[in-house]
Amino acid sequence: QVQLVESGGGLVQAGGSLRLSCAASGGTFSSYAMAWFRQAPGKEREFVVAISWSGIRTLYADSVKGRFTISRDNAKNTVYLQMNTLKPEDTAVYYCAARGARVPDIVVSTRGYDYWGQGTQVTVSS
Repeated sequence: QVQLVESGGGLVQAGGSLRLSCAASGGTFSSYAMAWFRQAPGKEREFVVAISWSGIRTLYADSVKGRFTISRDNAKNTVYLQMNTLKPEDTAVYYCAARGARVPDIVVSTRGYDYWGQGTQVTVSS
């Protein structure tokens, strides 16, 4: 069983930056593909970005390309999401998710992920 704990959320002005972290425990972190999803009030949870177990492959939602960067440190069992040039529409609860080793290693559906964190709130003011 893998436990995921997100941190780093908060309130920021439009154009600002935040860095989210997701610390994993209870499993073999380096074998999991990791992803970030977000859910705004009244909306479905949506895919933001994913990274393969090795960190070599990444996949970004079009809405965040060029602004967000995912990375991972397998030695620290942690995945990061650097968010720059934030917009009010980025406001949401951000969730970290882990996908056990299988093919394909990266998917965009929530159903493709086995473990979820509790989420961290990101609020971008205009």
